[in-house]
Amino acid sequence: MMNSACLLSSAYWAPVQYYAKLYAYPEVWMEAHEHYVKQTWRNRCLIAAPGGTQALTVPVVKPAADKCPMKDIRISDHGNWRHLHWNALEAAYGNSPFFEFYADDFRPFYTQKWDFLFDFNEAIRRKVCELLDLQTEVHPTVAYGLTDVPADDFRNAISPKVPFEADADFVSRPYYQVFREKHGFLPGLSVADLLFNMGPEALLVLRDSVR
Repeated sequence: MMNSACLLSSAYWAPVQYYAKLYAYPEVWMEAHEHYVKQTWRNRCLIAAPGGTQALTVPVVKPAADKCPMKDIRISDHGNWRHLHWNALEAAYGNSPFFEFYADDFRPFYTQKWDFLFDFNEAIRRKVCELLDLQTEVHPTVAYGLTDVPADDFRNAISPKVPFEADADFVSRPYYQVFREKHGFLPGLSVADLLFNMGPEALLVLRDSVR
């Protein structure tokens, strides 16, 4: 039996599996104090580009210490990544049913500078939840793993290194994708893919993704 709360790691344009937890749980604790780990969803997402699955990675400043809390990880300005990410989103979803509808909501994330990755991720997450009317209460942790209530822990379970099929409480429901005829349905992508393709009906997909 699941708890009424869960614990998640911060994520950049988190995958659909992650948002299924935000749908399923009335309360979520966002881990701010875990040590930053490379090659996770913390600074990486997957979208469906014209050529297939494409990864977008936010560059970060190498921490001075080996073990740095997630909340203290700074975003790097290296490589003009904001421009590249927005262009990639436009190329991937410019012809999707809802990209134009939501573009003004997300363009500012790529024209304004954010200092900390945790704050940047949370701002995108809040905007997605607002647009989908996800009413989940989300709190940052005040210490590693610390929550005020018993919480199911998905910090390591939702990861590029863990197949989403391993999550017994999640099922990947196919939905419309712009390049589906070319590539077939691509599962395991960012919520950006779901939002730009399905709009408000993305909430129904999340509902049906919860076992």
